[in-house]
Amino acid sequence: MSKRELLNPSNAALILIDHQPQMAFGVQSLDRQTLKNNTVGLAKAAKVFNVPTIYTSVETESFSGYIWPELLAVNPGSQPIERTSMNSWEDAKLVAAVKATGRKKLIIAALWTEVCLTFPALEAMDEGFEVYVVTDASGGTTQEAHDMAIQRMVQAGAVPVTWQQVLLEFQRDWAHKGTYNAVMDLVREHSGAYGMGVDYAYTMVHKAPQRTLG
Repeated sequence: MSKRELLNPSNAALILIDHQPQMAFGVQSLDRQTLKNNTVGLAKAAKVFNVPTIYTSVETESFSGYIWPELLAVNPGSQPIERTSMNSWEDAKLVAAVKATGRKKLIIAALWTEVCLTFPALEAMDEGFEVYVVTDASGGTTQEAHDMAIQRMVQAGAVPVTWQQVLLEFQRDWAHKGTYNAVMDLVREHSGAYGMGVDYAYTMVHKAPQRTLG
């Protein structure tokens, strides 16, 4: 398998690390509401395409708080892997869960970029996995901390991606009608101006009725 091979629903797994309130408090590299929007969008993208998703959290009750409920709601039956280590790759349960997916391409987002993303990314690559770091669903304590961590991972062989890139790489072809409507719904909910443009096109070009929520 090559890093030049595109991500697809059968070769990738998603790992979401420490998207918890206390960790988000320290993020300065990205607006926190945008961070939450992007992370939830990423999780929904994986769900649309049945990509295995692993949640892991650190010191939930003693320090970090529970994973964002909006994020857990995407996969309500999933049980997050609780850890004490800053480096999730040092947790045997997390590594076993990753290996159980049978996937070699790991899409990872985490708080914080310079710690909880960098450490497992480097170690997973050292064990032969291909790592794709989702830069806009991860955040660092400063812009420099985030940027330098991304640089370090890229120099080690990681591939930087964004959440919407992952979504569209999974879809690949608009003729794939089995996921088309779900992807469009996700775009309209989480993709900002792109989603607004889709709503406009549906209304003005396709004469769709007004969309309602709830």
